[in-house]
Amino acid sequence: MPAVKHAAPLALVGVGGLLGSMARYAVALQFMPAATGFPWSTFSVNMLGSFLIGLLSELAVSTTIVSPEARLFLVTGFCGGFTTFSAYMYEYSTLMKDGQLFYSLLYLAGSILGGLIALYTGTLIAKLWS
Repeated sequence: MPAVKHAAPLALVGVGGLLGSMARYAVALQFMPAATGFPWSTFSVNMLGSFLIGLLSELAVSTTIVSPEARLFLVTGFCGGFTTFSAYMYEYSTLMKDGQLFYSLLYLAGSILGGLIALYTGTLIAKLWS
């Protein structure tokens, strides 16, 4: 029965993620074609997502405006589908607030460097297959 117990939270996250992904695509459509060459759609989504996750997470912790269920739907689902960058920024700031300077810097630098290494490794492997 544990799967049934988690069905409702999974549905909240899933529907929120679906809507967040759709919203991300809608934002991207507003910036096509990018005349400047700068990735405005991704930048905008990342900034808006970071704002939303900060706002909603704080409201969930500090008030009763955002219930635990709404937090799953909005923060984990919608913001997660909209952009994972927002979760990255939130987790980084949580480490900083908790005084975990070493881990916050490790997370920040490790994610950027590790992400670039993973990107280029995936690109190299794809080139070997093609």
